[in-house]
Amino acid sequence: MVGAVDRNAGKTKFVGSLIKKFSSRYDITGIKVTAVDEANGSCPRGGQGCGVCSSLNSYYYIAEETESESDKDTCRMLASGASRVFWLRVLKAHLTKGASALLDIIGDGAVSICESNSLRQVVEPGVFMMVKGCGGGKYKASAECIAEYVDRFVFFDGNEFDIDAGEVEIVGGKWACKLKATAIILAGGKSTRMGQDKSMLPISSQPMIEYICNQLRPNFKQILISTNADDVSKYAFLGVDAVVDKVAGMGPLMGISSALEASANEVNFVIGCDIPEVDMDFVREMCRQARRFEAVVPRIGPNQYEPLFGVYRKSILDSINKTLGAGKRRVVEAFEGCRVKYIDIDGKERLRNLNTRCDYQEFAGRKNNAGF
Repeated sequence: MVGAVDRNAGKTKFVGSLIKKFSSRYDITGIKVTAVDEANGSCPRGGQGCGVCSSLNSYYYIAEETESESDKDTCRMLASGASRVFWLRVLKAHLTKGASALLDIIGDGAVSICESNSLRQVVEPGVFMMVKGCGGGKYKASAECIAEYVDRFVFFDGNEFDIDAGEVEIVGGKWACKLKATAIILAGGKSTRMGQDKSMLPISSQPMIEYICNQLRPNFKQILISTNADDVSKYAFLGVDAVVDKVAGMGPLMGISSALEASANEVNFVIGCDIPEVDMDFVREMCRQARRFEAVVPRIGPNQYEPLFGVYRKSILDSINKTLGAGKRRVVEAFEGCRVKYIDIDGKERLRNLNTRCDYQEFAGRKNNAGF
């Protein structure tokens, strides 16, 4: 889903560029949504308007575009290579009904790109980007209420967008966009309970750390491996930078500190090398929350935290280093005095750790019928 901060920001041009990139490989369904306060003869953009929205005489109306020669947004989507394009006109009070009807028409499994701000209030897309033009104007009303849900802001200077072509992909039929953030995989532990290096255990015919890394690649601008000096060469095959702990033997808090200092981005997602499945919807939610907090950490019940599957801003580095300087090693001890957001989750299945042989055998047996 692509929205816009202000008017004439370049939203439709950006949508068209994405359709052109992927239409040779996928049947892309284009969607334009126009939300109307009420069908009272006025235009959503103000003024007299063209009368199309004011003619809406029901809760919503869905039309399929058939022309590609006009300068209308829907026509431009079709001209860019979309296989089908739909225009949903809907009363704001009935966005959910209109969205449901539209999804019934499109069908399950469709790869779609939707141009809308308002629909983000009732639909959670695979990725939500918002285009900001060079005018520097204020947020329009429809943008203000959904800005907190943006995964990636895209700036347009009138000629180019500040996003590379390779930063948006379709993976497994789902959109993925590289966040302006770094993913840090912690791989400096001794795997004592596992009895062998768990980062290299096979998952789907690849080492577990590679299995994790491949899930992160389409979603982060940078990936770092936090590890010991002796293990740097072991992870060279991943093609990402390895960061060695500043002081050895200080545990994961030192790994987080060292990697945060090396990170090129303010926002950083930290994950242990023993959490094989990455719930990217959840990770994106944590990254969005991190705009207002120094750390975002999952919590199971009142006292059980998962700091090795959390999001950290670089601004928390001072607190982490003070904690380490005081001889403390627990990650949660660094949170004192910091703005931390805890997100309650129902159970461990969402953050499944493979700490023991039994954990691995159960997971691997389901995933690739492999054991030790």
